[in-house]
Amino acid sequence: MAVQVAQLESYLEAFTDFTRQRPSETPAWLRDLRESAFARFCETGFPTTRNEDWRFTNLASLVRTPFRLPREEETTPLQQKHTAAWQISGAAARLIFINGHYHPGLSTLEKLPAGIKLCGLRQAIRDAEPVLSRHLGRYVNITRDPFCALNTAFMEDGAFLLLPRNTVADAPIHLLFVSTASEVPLMTHPRNLIIVEEQAQISIVEEYVSFGEEVPAFSNAVTELVAGENATVIHTLIEREHGQAFNFSTLRIEQARSANVASHSLLLGGGLVRNNVHPVLAGEGGECLINGLFIGSGHQHLDNYMQVEHAKPHCASRQFYNGILDGQSHGVFHGRIIVHKDAQKTDAKQTNRNLLLSDAAQIDTKPQLEIYADDVKCTHGATIGQIEENALFYLQSRGIAEPEARRLLLGAFAGECLERIAEGPLRAYAEAALEQRLTTLAGNSRTSGSGNFASRNWEELG
Repeated sequence: MAVQVAQLESYLEAFTDFTRQRPSETPAWLRDLRESAFARFCETGFPTTRNEDWRFTNLASLVRTPFRLPREEETTPLQQKHTAAWQISGAAARLIFINGHYHPGLSTLEKLPAGIKLCGLRQAIRDAEPVLSRHLGRYVNITRDPFCALNTAFMEDGAFLLLPRNTVADAPIHLLFVSTASEVPLMTHPRNLIIVEEQAQISIVEEYVSFGEEVPAFSNAVTELVAGENATVIHTLIEREHGQAFNFSTLRIEQARSANVASHSLLLGGGLVRNNVHPVLAGEGGECLINGLFIGSGHQHLDNYMQVEHAKPHCASRQFYNGILDGQSHGVFHGRIIVHKDAQKTDAKQTNRNLLLSDAAQIDTKPQLEIYADDVKCTHGATIGQIEENALFYLQSRGIAEPEARRLLLGAFAGECLERIAEGPLRAYAEAALEQRLTTLAGNSRTSGSGNFASRNWEELG
């Protein structure tokens, strides 16, 4: 408790400096929003394992680390060659953020279709974009989630995207967030606002990477995505930071009538990761897909919290999450489907499958249904298992070396998630990132308790 109180004092000092440096460019509505959010964070502090939503995730290492906001002079200078490895072929635009701040010199917007507004959130605030006050901060729950409150208090930059009605963006838009090394632990709070109007279509990629030596860094990102009537939106999160990174992300989706939204998550890195996805089907006839893959090794901790709210009738949702865990890594899947009273004719399904590569790896899975309507079709379930020794032996008997055989089996398991991404540049980019991770994992897992794989079959939960 004493550590948490001391850390809250450090956040108070950081917030005081933050607000003092930006009085001229902050409209009154935004200043009030920040102050109320920080007041709420001070009331609750960081969650503990006594909180049901954080039951399986201990935040002690985060709480005791003395993070502060980055200063401009501390940012490692990057050039195009440094970010070339994180480039999606054929992307319509790429916005690059260094330690939470937009860098137009590294970004490319030349292929952006006409009519789309895309810029840094800080610039949108300066330009007094009229939609900001109507949407920014309206959807995330700062009362329930202290990390959303903390982000709202410190939000300054991120991506602002406005897609006008009937506009179709054929190529994805890439938002790349790079954390660079520093002599002291730094925290960033990227805030993204994505507004897709009626009958518009777009694909957005939100990616988090690290550059430089491994030092503690805390990225606490929030994305508010508003999908208008009959809009089609694909949002993909790729997280592959280094092992000293704390990465917390929240995707809050608001769906209007007949909107179709797909959320894909690919968690490949980080030390302590929390991935929150919260769609609300607020219009009749909406559809939502939540698809994810998380891969952990060493001492990684990967926590996935999904909450799908069906608020209107005739909506459908699907959740598919796969986990692969090696070493002493720990995975968490907590999926909730909430069907409100008025959401008759709801069709919802939730599935979580997990593969453990070592005896020390651990998964906590909790699929959950809360149904307050009486005419619905809802199912949920989870499985936990290990690589089948017979399949591994069969591949080796055909002349395939053990590391390659493991990679093939892991690739087939992970490929279930990638197959739900439409073919094209984005899927190829995700496949390349996954292939690199699986190759390393297959080589390292040779001695991770492989002799015990045959002793455990798939276990059905839920």
